[in-house]
Amino acid sequence: MNRKKLSGRKLFLLIWLGVIVLLLIGIAVLSKLHPTEHAESVKEVMRDGVLHEVNKINFFGIEVNPAVLSAYIVTGIILLAAVLIRIFAIPKFKFIPEKLQSLLEMPVEFFSGMAKANSPHKSGFAGAYIFSAGLYIFLSTLFELLGIQAVTAHGASIALPAPIADINAAIAMGVLSYVVILGAGIICGGAKGALNVLKDFSLPISMSFRLFGALLSGLLVTELVYYYFSLSFVLPVFVGVLFTLLHAVIQTYVLTTLVSIFYGEAVEPRKKSKHSRKNAKKNQKLIDERRKQQ
Repeated sequence: MNRKKLSGRKLFLLIWLGVIVLLLIGIAVLSKLHPTEHAESVKEVMRDGVLHEVNKINFFGIEVNPAVLSAYIVTGIILLAAVLIRIFAIPKFKFIPEKLQSLLEMPVEFFSGMAKANSPHKSGFAGAYIFSAGLYIFLSTLFELLGIQAVTAHGASIALPAPIADINAAIAMGVLSYVVILGAGIICGGAKGALNVLKDFSLPISMSFRLFGALLSGLLVTELVYYYFSLSFVLPVFVGVLFTLLHAVIQTYVLTTLVSIFYGEAVEPRKKSKHSRKNAKKNQKLIDERRKQQ
């Protein structure tokens, strides 16, 4: 049995090595027979992948970044799925969950548990927000795997990018998260709570650029692989899927964890100072003495 297993593994490895060698030979032959001519340099391709200054699309008469259309599509998918789940799935939920109910409850329990662990004092709204933000980041990152085509204002065909790969979307997500934390600090702690949150003025910047930088690295590597003809066979499948899935999971977890932690610090009840405690004891003594006199 062991010899058969070893011989089977050797045969499997030999087949894979043969496939890899054939691919390398095919790439080398094709690159010589059909040299590629690019309309743009690799520098221009990378720059447009970040800023989207050239390949803009016509959106109701206005030239916008393609990431704007991607964001509307992802938002529409999320809202449509939410409506369908609310109408058709939730009324059929049971005390003992079935497969679909268990699948839907898994992310809800994960994010609500994260909110309770990092912000135990006010976890209700925190859980709802990080669930929404995490779902949007995850689906926005996976969106580029669909490869939906669009026509630019100049008539060229492009694949719609991930919405979060645009610096404006990343900044908007970071600022929105900071506003949520600041609002929670004001509601729960008043002016002191707001001041405690405002101390971390670099928080929206760090969250925005952390999110944008991680997704941008995967985007640039994928663009680089697609640009060179010798690398554009089979390899983009592994690179694109691997980077996209890793970034979707990692960035969703990182941002939601940071938001829940800072939210928990903003809503945490402040400890009373020794001076206020002494005043409270004095007031209580005065109240007790007045009651005895009465």
